[in-house]
Amino acid sequence: MIEVRPFAELGHADHGWLDAKHHFSFADYYDPRRMHWGALRVWNDDAIAAGTGFGTHPHRDMEIITYVREGAITHQDNLGNSGRTEAGDVQVMSAGTGIMHSEYNREPGKTRIFQIWIMPDRAGHAPSWGTRAFPRGERGGRFVALASGYDADTGGDALPIHADARVLGATLKKGERAEYHLGVERLGYLVPARGSVEIEEKTVGTRDGAAISETDTLVVRALEDAEIVLVDVAA
Repeated sequence: MIEVRPFAELGHADHGWLDAKHHFSFADYYDPRRMHWGALRVWNDDAIAAGTGFGTHPHRDMEIITYVREGAITHQDNLGNSGRTEAGDVQVMSAGTGIMHSEYNREPGKTRIFQIWIMPDRAGHAPSWGTRAFPRGERGGRFVALASGYDADTGGDALPIHADARVLGATLKKGERAEYHLGVERLGYLVPARGSVEIEEKTVGTRDGAAISETDTLVVRALEDAEIVLVDVAA
């Protein structure tokens, strides 16, 4: 079962330095039908102007995954972590018992990100941060775990999160298909960072959202060259 949420119908907030689209209720955007999707609480599609960003602010008890689509984001936190994550790569911040951080666009042009918040499996984890490169070519024609709560994935390249969830990426050429075993008891949420795809005879365009349920094996076909991000969460 697929519900397509067109990009044009998402929540929107333009702060000048930040132009944000919200797949779920967030800040001043409220839609009681879209509070969360299982353990997936936030999916923001942010464009951050050059030389600006999110000043130091706190979080706790949330797994925050940033997928950089264009440009780069520079992170700093009160744990002493700092780093730059560029287009195609991923950073994970486990807010845990509490963390203070900033995220800035230090690049000459706009930075565009997906910011994804997943509720943790329990409160009180130790806070942490990490970043990793995920070359798009290594995701060609298949889904690759970018962040995961499962040892089988984090023993490889996936960044660890404290959640019964996976964040996956794939790049597909026009006409190419990719499959992912979701399981009928699980929920998926898929967004093409670029390009358009077809799922169960429904078209999902660039930056549209697709809320997926009651689906054992997810089959995605690219209608044009596409870059896809998928979240698999507990219902």
